[in-house]
Amino acid sequence: MEKLIKPFEYAQKLGISRQAVYAKIKNGTLHSRDVSGKLFIVIDESVKQKTTVQTEASAIYKETTSNHLAPKTQKNSHQVDFHTLLKAKDETIEVLKGTVKGLKKSNKQMSITLRGEIDLLKQAFNEMRTLYVSQIEQIRPQVPYSVDIVSNDKENEVWVGAKKFFKYHAINVAKEQKNILKKIEKAYLDGDTRVLKKEGKLKFNIDKSFEDIIR
Repeated sequence: MEKLIKPFEYAQKLGISRQAVYAKIKNGTLHSRDVSGKLFIVIDESVKQKTTVQTEASAIYKETTSNHLAPKTQKNSHQVDFHTLLKAKDETIEVLKGTVKGLKKSNKQMSITLRGEIDLLKQAFNEMRTLYVSQIEQIRPQVPYSVDIVSNDKENEVWVGAKKFFKYHAINVAKEQKNILKKIEKAYLDGDTRVLKKEGKLKFNIDKSFEDIIR
């Protein structure tokens, strides 16, 4: 006759963790069954089940505390109880070690896979940006917002501040903006005519290409 018992009940009965129970199911030492989407441990009551180490130890302990046993017998039973408890804990520890090792291996593989996917996405993004940047430059409409004309020395040149410059080039990530500003500051110090300073703030010639800096 078969009896179904939940994994956590079985774990409590044996005095081990639920992880150890699932590990036993995985390696085939425990028979389980899915009933309506729930997992149960199958116990065959027609066959004498192997007594768990902790249950056996508990039974020995109770027996040794009985008033019908001699003091010498009680001492030997306590020794058996101690060793069997250690054996049960050792078994649980070994199962948990195997489970942790498997989890570490799975996590490492997942991390490697994830890093590979991120690298592929970065590569694809850079390739798309390179392919379409020239087309974007050709079809780019006139600046659809107000700009700051900071110089009248050169006719038809339009200059904007950093905020509008990044908006114009669709650069929204703060870290990327910071790195680009460092490059532009260096270019300005090197005499780049696409950049100037007015009242201590950088201004950018929106009609010039900055692909060599922002790519």
